[in-house]
Formats: sequence, structure tokens, C-alpha cells
Amino acid sequence: MEAGRQRQGRLWSNLKEVCDLLRIPASVSVTSEELLFQHVQFKTGQRVHTIGQAFDTLYIVNSGFLKTVLIDEFGNEQVLSFPMKGDMLGVDGIHTRHYASEAVALSDCDLILLPFKKLTALGRVHAELENMMYGVMSRELVREQTMIGMLGALSAEARVARFLVSLADRFAAMGYSSKLFNLRMTRHEIGSYLGLTLETVSRTLSAFNEIGLITVDQRTIGIKDADALKTLRRLPPSRSRTKGAAKKAELDQAGDSQVLATA
Repeated sequence: MEAGRQRQGRLWSNLKEVCDLLRIPASVSVTSEELLFQHVQFKTGQRVHTIGQAFDTLYIVNSGFLKTVLIDEFGNEQVLSFPMKGDMLGVDGIHTRHYASEAVALSDCDLILLPFKKLTALGRVHAELENMMYGVMSRELVREQTMIGMLGALSAEARVARFLVSLADRFAAMGYSSKLFNLRMTRHEIGSYLGLTLETVSRTLSAFNEIGLITVDQRTIGIKDADALKTLRRLPPSRSRTKGAAKKAELDQAGDSQVLATA
């Protein structure tokens, strides 16, 4: 997938490679090598599209990490999603033919351009492909609806816990480690996405680290107890956490001493 094919100094992918990236089956009848889609690279901080920009293209993430945001009249950002490899951007532009959100690269990214006119033309000839593309769009919508439901039903600690679990699952789906990964987004961006303040996100991550659910080293997160994160409702009071952490340290130290004594 990363190799693609060079033409006129640019990287291109065929339809089968695009379908593989989107995790949908490609019919033999629509896997022509002549049907190619161009890659475009974006540097960290670059905007892929802006709010109100005329819509004509969907974007598929081949590599890298992004955020999509709404921006209010005062310039404040509301993070909507963190697209990664295999995700599709720009769907919100279909209705009005203008993008309703802004997409920004959080790392160097490689995106595949899917011109909407080309997609609709393919859909007229290959109905099964059109249905599968609708499925991809629906998948993005379900993810957003799940997040909205989570914001209304869960405590601040549970939101952060589910976010980490979701990230771990998405990294695993991309073939990366689900136990140790780097956060490409800032604490502030996570807070915006989860409806929390930067301070709450930082405090919660520190608390998770304190009780042994995760390890935190700047932006590097190690998942130590994924099952506990999935079911967590609220954290115990800070005093109880401190006592629990101290007791665990005592037990660990006692275990080490026992090993040394028997060595």
C-alpha cells in the first residue's frame, strides 16, 4: 500500500488498494489498474480543507494523524474527530457542497484523493461499490454518535478511559501496538474532543498512572489494564488512591526482597 505506483512524479493507488485501506471488499469488476487515485502529502499543522471551502473531494488517510474541528465566531476550536489510517475525511461537505469542518494535520500525512464526481460515476456503474462507500460513511457517523452518547452518560474519568481504549483499539486495527503508543494530539485537544478542560485531562491521566492503569511519559501512553479502563466508572478519592499506591509499592518491594533472599 505504501509503495503505490509512481506516475508523473506523484504517488497513486488503484481502486483495490483504496478498498483495502477502507477495509471493504473490492469487486473483481472494479479493480482495473487503469483507475488510479492520487496521493497528496501534508506537513504537520497544514490544513487539508477549511470551513466553507467548496467541496469536491473526499480524503482517505493512508498514513499520519489529523483532527477535524469546528471554529466559532471567536476563533475557539471544538474538536470533532481524530482521523487515522483508513478513515475518510470530507463527508460533511456532501450535503451543502461546502465543507462544514476544518481538517488539520497533527503529523506529516499522506492522503489519497477521492474526487466525488469520480465516486458517483463509479456508483452508477457498480452499485455494490456505492453501497460499500455508504457503509464507510455510516461507520464514521456511528463513531461520532457513540462519542456524543458517551459525553452525556459518563463521568470525566470514564470519558478519558474510553478514549484511551478506543485509541488502543484503533492502533491495533492499523497493525501497531495497542499497549504502547504516542498521543499525536495535545491534552487540550483531547479535552475539547471529550468536553473536558485541559486540567481535568491531565489530572485524570496522572491518576490513572498513579493507580497502575497506565504509564505516562509525556505523550507516550502505556496501557497496563485495558479491562479496568473499559469498565471504569469513577476514580476513588485521591486519599484512597494514595494509600492504594503506597500499599502496592510495599508489596512490590516485599516481593523483590523475597526474591533476593532466596537467590
